Amino acid sequence: MASFSFGSGNVAKLLRIPLYVAGRLGTLVVPRGTRWVFGCGAGIGDGALALHRLVTAEGHETVWLTSSDRQARDAAALGIRTIPRDGLRGWWATARAGVLVVTHGLGDVNRYANSGAFLVQLWHGIPLKRIGLDSPATTQVPDVPGASLLRRVIGALYRAAAQRIRVLPASSHRARGRLESAFGLGGDRVVVTGEPRVDVLSEGPVEQRRAAASAVLSRAVGDLPAGVRTILYAPTWRDGAADPAVPTAAQWMRIISVLEEADAVLLIRSHPLGEGGYAPPLPSRRVRMLGAATLPDVTPALAAVDVLVTDYSSLAYDVGLLRMPVLFLAPDTQEYARTRGFYGRFEDVAGADAAGTWEELLEQLSLLLHDGTAFTARAERSATLSAEMHAYRDGGNTRRVYAAIRARGIPAPKGAV
Repeated sequence: MASFSFGSGNVAKLLRIPLYVAGRLGTLVVPRGTRWVFGCGAGIGDGALALHRLVTAEGHETVWLTSSDRQARDAAALGIRTIPRDGLRGWWATARAGVLVVTHGLGDVNRYANSGAFLVQLWHGIPLKRIGLDSPATTQVPDVPGASLLRRVIGALYRAAAQRIRVLPASSHRARGRLESAFGLGGDRVVVTGEPRVDVLSEGPVEQRRAAASAVLSRAVGDLPAGVRTILYAPTWRDGAADPAVPTAAQWMRIISVLEEADAVLLIRSHPLGEGGYAPPLPSRRVRMLGAATLPDVTPALAAVDVLVTDYSSLAYDVGLLRMPVLFLAPDTQEYARTRGFYGRFEDVAGADAAGTWEELLEQLSLLLHDGTAFTARAERSATLSAEMHAYRDGGNTRRVYAAIRARGIPAPKGAV
């Protein structure tokens, strides 16, 4: 069931305007220090975790702002110091921060105390679907009298918030142009450093990466039989609308049959903002849930996956770093292009053979799992797509982002030579 939409989120944002004003006045009188404050809309992970580890190792004072008990527990397990994001302590930590690091939006930290800080927006994926100011969904509001005026107000608020960003890493020059447009940023604030969140896909030997990813996956979904093939299905968010790709009972039976024939397991990862009803009519160990509640950040587990199935997720760009085949299941491409929009043509990413139904997808998947030549061809296509969007694949993105931040006037930690 969908749990969030831009429309409802924007209404909440408008209602909070007095709190934003009060918070802004507060930050005018509270001096900022040197601490780095981190937050992430997806939990303890993503690029924020990679940068947090490096910054902490460099000797900077750091703290992570958590928005749930789950986040607090996950952070404690990693030895990360935390403060609740909301409330007075979260406001004070954000207001006193020298550097704020977020991955989704200013709500990753305390949204009422970010004015005047050095803001690093890591983002959380290479844009395939249009985002920010490039998408009509961003300024969506309910259909009420004065809706057009409200949309303009939301657009102005979004643009003003984006102007606070001092560093926004891009994976490549092509991605840089999309991010500059989406956030309305110019100058040197969008930097081609590579994204910290994908360093885990490039660091170390292949065998080591797969072993680490297998351990992450086993903790999330239970042990998988030796030699079993893993298929990750990751549909994206549809802004509160129902997911048109949820299988029927008959389709579920065919899905399970294909998995059994190929000795494979399907891992279902609905978008965290819109969990779909992906439960087969009868329990099957061939289908396992891998939602955000189970594994907040899926990237560290990707090296243990054999095939990705998605529609419009930026994971399609990332798994090419692993030379992983990608199949596309997109039953609503024309509607999605109209309401959300793509950067370029969807066919340039998915190819001309994107499936529109589960029947078409399962035919492609069965061929892929039984024909080594077909598997290799899809892997090559995936690697080529990734090479067009990832300028770096050396595991050094986090270090380059840190250098870009320091080059913009952020001092070294106390005691550093």
